[in-house]
Amino acid sequence: MRGSPPFNNVNVGIVCYASVGGSGVVAVELAKCLAARGHDAHVISSEPPFRLREPRPGVWFHRVEAPGYPLFREPQYLLALTNRIVELSRAHQLDIIHAHYAIPHAAAAYLARQILRMSHRTTRLPRTVTTLHGTDVTIVGSDPSYRETLAFCIDQSDGVTAVSESLRADTHRDMAVQREITVIYNFLDCEFYDRRPNAALRARLCPSGTCEKLVVHVSNFRPVKQVDAVVQIFARIRRKVRARLVLVGEGPESPKAAHEIRALNLERDVEMIGEANDVVGVLSIADLFLLPSLQESFGLAALEAMACGVPVVASRVGGLPELIVDGVSGSLHGPRDLDGMAQSAVDILTDAGKHQAMAAAARRMAVERFGADRIVPLYEACYERVLAGISGSS
Repeated sequence: MRGSPPFNNVNVGIVCYASVGGSGVVAVELAKCLAARGHDAHVISSEPPFRLREPRPGVWFHRVEAPGYPLFREPQYLLALTNRIVELSRAHQLDIIHAHYAIPHAAAAYLARQILRMSHRTTRLPRTVTTLHGTDVTIVGSDPSYRETLAFCIDQSDGVTAVSESLRADTHRDMAVQREITVIYNFLDCEFYDRRPNAALRARLCPSGTCEKLVVHVSNFRPVKQVDAVVQIFARIRRKVRARLVLVGEGPESPKAAHEIRALNLERDVEMIGEANDVVGVLSIADLFLLPSLQESFGLAALEAMACGVPVVASRVGGLPELIVDGVSGSLHGPRDLDGMAQSAVDILTDAGKHQAMAAAARRMAVERFGADRIVPLYEACYERVLAGISGSS
């Protein structure tokens, strides 16, 4: 993704988690896109994010070390991160500190700004932008132990964005945040996320004679993802369609999912492949994507499937209705309506015309509404506003 930025080169420090969660993925992809558009992106995290393994021109990684100390019961990552942001702000004259996921990144950005403001060694005071990704508000922010601090740090940001209208509404309702929040959806590089059929992989995961359709689920296997429900929905599908289920990912619900597979006698029809380096490869051979989550502030995995031309059957929760058009690019149901999801899945899998139309619509919507070329300029515009001293607008 290349093009002329709407303003001069910006030096941005992007603070994120290194894990495979959506916030880290989006943060690193944003860094890559900003660098391709002529900016300098400094990724700050505890270890190199898994999407930043190879060197990229214009993208630098800076590690945060949080050494243990006998007085403390655990390493003080917030303090170490704050100190690292201060160091990098001085060394690289950062214009923007962009905190992805509010806890502890927005707090560290706020503390770093206070240190820099009071320091005689600082020649430039960076502005701060906080991007809310979901569980930092809906789970962490709902805990009384964190709510006041989290709301304060969000309000102290120069700009705040959320990845869906649903999350913006949740934040204002549940957190009493006063700062205006701009919705900037998650995005993908749709040149990379595109269907690339692999006959050999398809034959391995969906052997001819035993399987006609391949159903896929990708997540971090946390309770909110309802991976056991994925297996139960598939069991209903399997009664009517010769299909196999591929579960991609790992997490605390993995044993529960394995137990459900055994309990429903689906060992031959379900494959748990763990974390996959080539998610695009798996999605490229899929016929359907299942995401029956209890809550999704956006649903990045669903967008990845759509970009690869895969219809999605998902829950009507959070930001998913902003991503999936019911009856056009997929099907939406209540998160407990397993029968409804299964029936929609069967309808899509057994109607070639419907499947083809939904697959084409899914790809088209991913490119037109959530492609990097459309979304990254919105972040640039956000940076331009905060650098001009404007808090942002919706």
